[in-house]
Amino acid sequence: MDNSRLIPAAVVGGLLAIGLIGGGALIGQGVVNARAGDRSVTVRGLAEKDVKADLAVLPIRFTASGDVLSEVQARIDGDLGTVRQFLKAQDYPDTSVDLGRLEVADTRSREYASQTGGPRFILAQTVIVRTNDVDRVQTTTRSLNDLVRQGVVLQDFQGPSYIFTKLNDVRPAMIAEATAAARTGAEQFAKDSGAPLGPIKSAGQGSFEILPRDGSGDESSSLNKKIRVVTTISYRLR
Repeated sequence: MDNSRLIPAAVVGGLLAIGLIGGGALIGQGVVNARAGDRSVTVRGLAEKDVKADLAVLPIRFTASGDVLSEVQARIDGDLGTVRQFLKAQDYPDTSVDLGRLEVADTRSREYASQTGGPRFILAQTVIVRTNDVDRVQTTTRSLNDLVRQGVVLQDFQGPSYIFTKLNDVRPAMIAEATAAARTGAEQFAKDSGAPLGPIKSAGQGSFEILPRDGSGDESSSLNKKIRVVTTISYRLR
């Protein structure tokens, strides 16, 4: 057998292996996937950015119960005044505090409800704080024990929701960064394989993800977040 005929195949195989190694080195920026049939290479570019929420929503829900509706209502009204005074002491302007709906439950009116044991009326009121001062909300959350000490019965407290509202401000730069990362991967593959990189054949942008910065917990409860986007771009190989 003429061994000279095996040299081109070996060279091609070596170049392909080098290309795959180069793609693996860029795994944080993109995943390289070559298709020799149509002389193209498809790469993915990743961009990430740490951001801080700029809007906080803090619902404070409290309840009162008893057998005389007027008395329970009076306690809820008193607790509402206590909550408002608490928030005022936390320096929230009136425009940041909204009054939610009042919930009234008559346990005796429910079908098959027991006629003995437990209060008849349960009232629940929610006050909602909505502010851009996210650091203040963190302080308020740590101070809610003051309300409990004053006799306010908090219910179903889930903590504040932190929201990042400025995605459109960072979107263009992040797309550019992800696109540049994809091109870097494509150029490395082209260089290692000896095939000059050509123009873009097709491009696609994945959806933006907003994640907790530390990678654990619920995103809405995380003050610090991570934004991530991946672009997928195909380049022609000359």
